[in-house]
Amino acid sequence: MGKKYDAVRKNLDTLKEYSLEEAIKFLKSSSFVKFDETVDISINLGVDPRKSDQMVRGFVVLPHGTGKAVRVLVFAKGEKEKEARDAGADFIGAEDFVEKIQKGWLDFDKAVATPDLMGMVGKLGKILGPRGLMPNPKTGTVTFDIVRAVKEIKAGKVDYKVEKAGILHMPIGKMSFDELLLIENAKSALDSIIRAKPVASKGRYLKKLTLSSTMGPGLRVDIGSVTTQRV
Repeated sequence: MGKKYDAVRKNLDTLKEYSLEEAIKFLKSSSFVKFDETVDISINLGVDPRKSDQMVRGFVVLPHGTGKAVRVLVFAKGEKEKEARDAGADFIGAEDFVEKIQKGWLDFDKAVATPDLMGMVGKLGKILGPRGLMPNPKTGTVTFDIVRAVKEIKAGKVDYKVEKAGILHMPIGKMSFDELLLIENAKSALDSIIRAKPVASKGRYLKKLTLSSTMGPGLRVDIGSVTTQRV
């Protein structure tokens, strides 16, 4: 794999800012693996995440999804349990799933909880928190609107949070997606990140945008080819 990666790198202009369209074409034409790679964007933001008023966190429902089947666990009881089932949740319960998780079960990708059960779910903070699986009101996963929460996740909802170094990573689809679908997903993702700009952020907000695939190199992308907003 090393030689194949090196061959791809030789055709890459590391000093160039590619348009989004050019970057996607390059990645798709140079893929050398047999599985369907994930396509990601990485954005360097002009924020200091160590300061609470400069934290960038939110979610976006990608118009064409992520290409990944997502297993959703819902903590709910009574009528909300039925709503979760009708909405397509994969696992539904309360105390039983808290106990399963405490014993090591983690076969799900996203968790949703009704607010009245967060006292119980909160016991799982040390297990779910570090894995990014803890339900959170800021990402719409602590809610009584279970139907909407589950359907959004199944449709391609992606949560994002800036890291300590001011970098934010997000998947925008699979290599098998049509180029236009990846472009539309990327633009929706960036629009959401722009809307999440903290008031306390001064100077240039979007500093650098990179597009990459699971096994491919990172390509620097001209931010102006993704959004007309100047931030």
